[in-house]
Parts: sequence; C-alpha cells; structure tokens
Amino acid sequence: MLTVKRLDLKDALTMIEGAKAKAEEIGVPMSIAVTDESCNLIAFARMDGTKTPGISLAIDKSFTATGTRKGTHELGAASQPGKPAYGISSTLGGRMVTVGGGLPVIVDGVVVGGIGASSGTPLQDQEVAEAGIQALLASE
Repeated sequence: MLTVKRLDLKDALTMIEGAKAKAEEIGVPMSIAVTDESCNLIAFARMDGTKTPGISLAIDKSFTATGTRKGTHELGAASQPGKPAYGISSTLGGRMVTVGGGLPVIVDGVVVGGIGASSGTPLQDQEVAEAGIQALLASE
C-alpha cells in the first residue's frame, strides 16, 4: 500500500497568491495553474490582461512539470532534433511543454504537484512559478 503526499486546495491557493504577487511586481499579468502529484488540476487563476493562449499553456506547463518531475525549461534543450527527448512536445495530445514556466513542487524530496505560469517570457513565467513555490514553502 502506498502513502501519497499531495497538495490540497489551500496549498494550491497559497501558491497562486504568491505567484500573482510576483506577476504584479514585474507588471506581467499571468495565467497560473497548480496540479497534484497525478497531474490533475487543483486550482487555476487568470489575471486580468493575460494572453488567451496562456490559459492552456499554464495548465499544460504544470502538467508537464509534474509528470516529468522536471522544470519545463529543462526539456527545451533535450527536445531538440537528435537529443534524447526529441518529439516529446507532440506526445499526449501536444500537452508536453518545453518552454520555461512549469516547475515541479518538491516537498521533503517528493514531487507533490506542479505549478505553471504563462503570458510573459519563459524566464518571467518561470520566476512567477518559483514565487508560487516559495510562498508554499514559507507557509509550512
């Protein structure tokens, strides 16, 4: 029998608030998604003024980061022609994202979920996702 560590709604909302605060600080409205350890969406927020494609991208970045247990920025180089993960972005109905902005959430060495942010540059998205994780860790 397994014991599963998982984010709950309170955790997800804490992460979204931390991510939103960072997005406001840098002046870039974002779509922000949090998934559980099984890649299922727990919570989502779309700030006013976000880009429409960011909705799906934020959710898929969180999905990808949780499922691969890696930041989506790490998949970019590995998914180029001739590299080990070439073609990954076309798998699972195109849900696998290889640009920055999705991060796994790791607590006590265990991936308990993921967070994805989208509507800025990949680096801005990643900074916003990281701020969400930091908000969670600060609340423990």
